[in-house]
Amino acid sequence: MDAIARHDVAFQGVAAAFAEEAALAFGGAAARTLPCHRLEEVFDAVESGAARFGALPIENSLAGPVLPSYDLLAARPLGLVGEVVLRVSHALIAPRGVHFEAIRRVLSHPVALAQCEDFFRKNPQIEAVAAYNTAGAARDVVLANTGDAAAIASSRAADVHGGAVLLRELEDHPQNFTRFLLVAQVGASPPAGAWSAERKTSLIVTLAHRPGTLAAALNVFAERAIDLSKIESRPLRGRPFEYAFFIDLVGDAADPALGDAIREIGVRATTVRLLGSYAALPGSPARSPG
Repeated sequence: MDAIARHDVAFQGVAAAFAEEAALAFGGAAARTLPCHRLEEVFDAVESGAARFGALPIENSLAGPVLPSYDLLAARPLGLVGEVVLRVSHALIAPRGVHFEAIRRVLSHPVALAQCEDFFRKNPQIEAVAAYNTAGAARDVVLANTGDAAAIASSRAADVHGGAVLLRELEDHPQNFTRFLLVAQVGASPPAGAWSAERKTSLIVTLAHRPGTLAAALNVFAERAIDLSKIESRPLRGRPFEYAFFIDLVGDAADPALGDAIREIGVRATTVRLLGSYAALPGSPARSPG
């Protein structure tokens, strides 16, 4: 591994992906970004030192949680050092010269497709086809130029990959935001930037499979007036119908009340893992330039 990472921020996708916008928000306009085909490769890049950080989509305001991201956070030894929320606006992109009436298939990432369900309901002649990335789908559709396929991606993806925008604002609701987390090796500091003053702390907690254990654990935070901003459950492999709980709290683990709560929940829980305390980039939610 190089002493200095060759890239600043790894992301899943290709040029003009929404994840690339998040990577540039985290690292700055001059950041050296590393495109990865799969989310697992983002973690690989950070763990190996090929990239200092990784941009990880964690939830969307319309489609909900990005479940593979939660599973990777649980499985891999990385921490969290920042977050950003991007306004996501989707465009329908086709090869130049292809008209909307000819479109029969639209490719995009499953989360993006889920954000545009109204479009597919209104156009039953068009099949939604899952792809690994929004901008990657736009690139592939333009290169293949089958005459009947388009992609859902940012309008910037059309500019970057040589396509034409047929329709804009395909998302079901204009309040469409995706939250990205910045992953790094444990103990790393976030990149320089105008981070907000408010801090957030994320934990992974597993509990004994008995009545009342989750309520008792959450009461630890309620008793100290600590705001729980999100909780997400994911199944534990090899333990059918048992779950790990991802908990986001407002505050820093170094704060006396929150630190005390984490210690107490550690006594009540089977396991507690502190993913990190971090700040958000200011101004988000904000409209994405895509």
